[in-house]
Amino acid sequence: METRTLQVNPEDTGTRLDAWLAGQLPDVTRSAAARLCEEGRVTAAGKPLAKNYRLGGGEAVSVTLPDPEPVDVAPQDIPLDVVYEDSDVIVVNKPKGLVVHPAPGHPDGTLVNALLYHCGDSLSGIGGELRPGIVHRIDRD
Repeated sequence: METRTLQVNPEDTGTRLDAWLAGQLPDVTRSAAARLCEEGRVTAAGKPLAKNYRLGGGEAVSVTLPDPEPVDVAPQDIPLDVVYEDSDVIVVNKPKGLVVHPAPGHPDGTLVNALLYHCGDSLSGIGGELRPGIVHRIDRD
């Protein structure tokens, strides 16, 4: 576990805590920030804060982040059409018919399985899980 202490700036006064946390912690979504609050992992002056807490400005907020948990999805050597890749992002041309996430009826053979294989240990945690964060259809419209 890792605990981070974040200082609230005066211009953030009145902002909802979960939205502010998502902006401060790049690997934490707003829903993950809300979950951290519900679990009592977000405090100020030693007191737990609710996800809808409105920042007063100037307070120090402590966040205890759990270690990412591996997901129960196996990496699979599925060929990918990689358009671009660097240490932060990978862009793939997903073929029609390739399921993105494992789901009932498609437990494997998905884009997630292929990315886990291709990226190996370079994936970071998202929402407390070691998994790829996928943005869909950036070419649409």
